Parts: sequence; C-alpha cells; structure tokens
Amino acid sequence: MDFIKGYKENAVLRASFNELAKKTFGIKFEDWYQLGYWTDKYVPYSFVEKGKVIANVSVNILQLVIDGQTVPAIQLGTVMTDEKYKSRGLSRQLMEKVLSDYKDIDLMYLFANETVLDFYPKFGFERMDETLYSIDVKPKGNIPPPKIRDLDFIYECMKRRQPICHFGTREAEELFMFYAINVFAEDMYYLEQERVIVVYKIDGKILHLYDVISSDQVNLQEIINQLSAETTSKVEFHFSPGIDGVHKEKTMGENVLFVRNTGNIKFPKYFKHPITSQA
Repeated sequence: MDFIKGYKENAVLRASFNELAKKTFGIKFEDWYQLGYWTDKYVPYSFVEKGKVIANVSVNILQLVIDGQTVPAIQLGTVMTDEKYKSRGLSRQLMEKVLSDYKDIDLMYLFANETVLDFYPKFGFERMDETLYSIDVKPKGNIPPPKIRDLDFIYECMKRRQPICHFGTREAEELFMFYAINVFAEDMYYLEQERVIVVYKIDGKILHLYDVISSDQVNLQEIINQLSAETTSKVEFHFSPGIDGVHKEKTMGENVLFVRNTGNIKFPKYFKHPITSQA
C-alpha cells in the first residue's frame, strides 16, 4: 500500500479515484477535470494498492470571508474508504498527513454526515451550527429568466464576483464550477440588465436560492422580486444573504459543519456557508 497525493494528471489513478467517489457518493470528477476546473487548489490525499485508490481525503484550498476579513482556509472533502479496507485506520492516517502538511493554516473545516460525527473531534474539529435563512414574499407571476449554459462565461463571472454579505468564500470558483457541471446545470439563469447569474429552484411555494453571482453589489430583494413565481410565498437562502427581515433558524440539513480553528478566529453568531462552495 502506497500513499500518494496530487495525482490529477495520472489517468489511471484519477479513474480509480472517480470510481470510488461514484461508488461512495454518487459523484464524478472527470468532466470537471476535462473542462479544466480541477486545479492545484483541489488535492486528493490517497492510499493506493495495486494501482487502485482505496482511501482518500481531499484538500480544497480557498479563503473564507468572515465579517469582511479574508482568512486562508482549508476545506476537507471527499473523505472515503473502499468497503474492503474500512476499520483499518486509513482515514485517520490521511487526516494526520493533511494536518501536518497544512499546520500553518489556522482554519480548517469540513461537512460531515451523521454517521461520522464522532470521528472529527479526535483531530480538534468542533461542531458549529449553521443558520437557515428565509424570508416571506408575495407571489408574482414572473417568467423565469433565460438559462445560462456557457461555462467559460460563468467561470469568468465567478472570478470577478463580489461577496454577497459578511460571510462567504473567495478563490472557490472551481468548486462552484463542479456544481455548475454536476448539480445545477439546469438551474442557472442570467439577468441580463443586472448582469447577474442566479442559481435557484422553485419547489411548490418555496424558492430555493442557491447563489447570486455579480461583479457588483446587488440588491438581493430586487433579485428576489424578479424570480418570485405565482406560487412563491417563501425564499430559502442556501448562503448568508445579508439583508433585513429574514427569519433565522438552526439548519437541519444532512451535513454538519466541523471547524478546526487554531487561530481563534471569531465567527458571526449567524451564518450559512455557501452551498455552491461546499466540498
């Protein structure tokens, strides 16, 4: 068994990594790689046996914006082990390698499902509650704006985007592109007059707003007014919206935020990590 990291150009190992990711999470990275969005900011740490990836912890290098302060951060993701190799401490060993390599980074975090909540505190990660923001709106009979599928244009917009509010991410445009390709390909729209990309879905009376991308500051309330449909009575934000009049409640999602904050960086009382840069 060998340890290897940062092997995106190795076609054999990349294919094996993709196979394990698909088997574990139902996700694939190959299109993301082929389109050029798998950069050196995404680094898999893996154990390999006979040319096969059997365990992995991936590093995402990005920045968090916290109350206007830009903080270098590492977001961990794609933590997985082949069924045949579980209970051998492989994830623990990979975590230790990551922590050693990035010991100078004060802020590390990840999102974990309910089955592994006891694992990450062993490495100094603490659970943090996120906030679900929502706002009541009046139904409007708006026609949806045109969809946007030009990935090059979307990527350039992401590189120039301004934060929506006091909490968000920077240098995470490649993570966003993973969502643009694999998750929200049919849910991205362009407001031409405002030069704004919006990512949203309408589910019954609820409009789920996943992201708003602009190189300028946006009037989020005005954006909502343009998106609201005849049935819409509520908007749920999958990021921190930074507007008045919103309801706040503890999130009850499938994934739990864990933070390793060795720099004692102060987090706001209420915040929601953008779902479109969640690894």
